[in-house]
Amino acid sequence: MRLLAVFGTRPEAVKLAPVIATLKAEPALETSVCITGQHRELVDSALDFFEIRADFNLAAMRRKQALSPLVARLAQRLDRVLAEAAPDRVIVQGDTSSAFAAALAAYHRAIPVAHVEAGLRTYRAADPFPEEFNRRAIALIADMHFAPTRAARDNLRGERLGGQVFVTGNSGIDALDMVLARLDAGRAAALPGLAEGRRLILVTAHRRESFGAPFAAICAALVRLAEREDVEILFPLHPNPALRRAAETALRRAPRIRLLAPLDLPCFVALMRRAELVLTDSGGVQEEAVALGRPVLVLREATERPEGVEAGAALRVGTEPARILDAAAAQLERPVSGRRSHVYGDGRASRRIVDGLLGRPVAEFARDG
Repeated sequence: MRLLAVFGTRPEAVKLAPVIATLKAEPALETSVCITGQHRELVDSALDFFEIRADFNLAAMRRKQALSPLVARLAQRLDRVLAEAAPDRVIVQGDTSSAFAAALAAYHRAIPVAHVEAGLRTYRAADPFPEEFNRRAIALIADMHFAPTRAARDNLRGERLGGQVFVTGNSGIDALDMVLARLDAGRAAALPGLAEGRRLILVTAHRRESFGAPFAAICAALVRLAEREDVEILFPLHPNPALRRAAETALRRAPRIRLLAPLDLPCFVALMRRAELVLTDSGGVQEEAVALGRPVLVLREATERPEGVEAGAALRVGTEPARILDAAAAQLERPVSGRRSHVYGDGRASRRIVDGLLGRPVAEFARDG
């Protein structure tokens, strides 16, 4: 069976890396990799870390690219790849424009699609944007749905989509375990210097729906939070030029806030493991921080990953500064347990996904709070 895995952003690369490694160990499968170039530099570092070689590179990245031209360009170039590779099945992950374009191109050629991390929903079309649309559209096309949790499975069943649904856990936790194993084995992570005696707060924010006033509100909260003399706030910036300019304008003069270039995966995981508090609008960071036992404030009005909130490991605070400040102050009063949590996965999702692809029995993932 010939499989083609398609991805374009670093989160996709990270979450598909353990799946691809497991696929390539199966003699009955021939697995090829296509990268779209949606986030080229960030993807390259992930490919290097996980030792993945791309068989196809669409080089689709453009400066200031709008979504419609991007999706059209991706679909057109992917159609040529599908004609050349002639896969029996396409594998996509998550909810990016690359994943949607790959699923659409495969559908137009009547090639079955497997969707990793299927079934996540907010049921709010613009939150997150465009990810909520993308993942629901992919679900209409896919005939194999690898849901990370039972809640995601229930969403898919409620939508009466048909096809096979497997509860696997999230492969991002498999990838996290791979990073931790290399860090613990002595693989160095180039950490920025940290101030002695201060409490590390790690921040990420990049969502399109946060552009403008919501992002300005997040920055205002960070400025107020940085008035505490016992904290140090590290904010690795997304490559998006507009967000970078907005962050630099709002935060560059604030004390105890350091704006960083994008970090490689080992460095980011090492910092996350040391953080006393994580503020993020990222889905993957929510999962990783919870898995590491780090308290998380979710800078969004809705999350498609409610398991961490339900387990008391994450708190959804939105972008209103007062809510962020109150929640951060309350959390900093509590000790950080650091106890690993398995609400999102147990490190065996990739094995379950590959077993499902091969028609083997799949033991359902059951979360452990």
